[in-house]
Amino acid sequence: MSVRKLKPITPGQRFRVVNGFDAITTDKPEKSLLAPIKKSGGRNSQGKMTMRYKGGGHKKRYRVIDFKRNKEGVPATVASIEYDPNRTAFIALLNYQDGEKRYIIAPNGLQVDQNIVSGSGVAPEIGNALPLSDIPLGTIISCIELRPGQGAIMARSAGAFAQLMARDGKFATVKLPSGETRLILANCMATIGAVSNSDHQLIVSGKAGRKRWLGRRPRTRPVVMNPVDHPMGGGEGRASGGHPRSRKGIPAKGYRTRTKTKASNKYIVERRKK
Repeated sequence: MSVRKLKPITPGQRFRVVNGFDAITTDKPEKSLLAPIKKSGGRNSQGKMTMRYKGGGHKKRYRVIDFKRNKEGVPATVASIEYDPNRTAFIALLNYQDGEKRYIIAPNGLQVDQNIVSGSGVAPEIGNALPLSDIPLGTIISCIELRPGQGAIMARSAGAFAQLMARDGKFATVKLPSGETRLILANCMATIGAVSNSDHQLIVSGKAGRKRWLGRRPRTRPVVMNPVDHPMGGGEGRASGGHPRSRKGIPAKGYRTRTKTKASNKYIVERRKK
């Protein structure tokens, strides 16, 4: 994986840094695993804008991803590593021995023609998915379930990974990408290895138009609004805006909004770093 810095032959390319796409092996997705995506433009069923700063964007189709990895004991061969417009990570197309095809989030280092398998008791190798109870301590993992059978919901974005720290009874202690250390049931599934496309954080869009391609409209800064529109609006001249807070008045930057009586608090061993 690498990034490319373009020559400044246009103003939009002067600072642009693009993905090298070295890991990508094909540009044609598997048709049987595509689904349509309908854009809302931030409007509800009455046509009224309920979500600001959304709209436009390039037309794309959803790639159906297997987050559950519940095809246990059936070996699969990696057919290709592909780009997915719906996520920052790359995806891998698996051809199972029984003829079925599935997409998974591609871990870093996964190669075409590599054999991977999921289920209890399989080897803890890159791309394999197995319960936390079977993974050696200290292993780098990703695509982690929070509840058995739910499907992966944690450490799924480009370059993300967690680490299995300890096991005690039916719980495993996992250090998450945010820095939070948490207890997760040991029979939850996880994939060995970090998520692919770790260079995603180095990409620079170079121009405002690329945000429009992604479906993001210009965002108005609260400081330039009027007092009727935002708590940070108003003032004579270029006022700083006062204490940073949301449109509804909730303070930002350090104010904790997590409910103190939340049931899952008891599973958090150490909170994420500020």
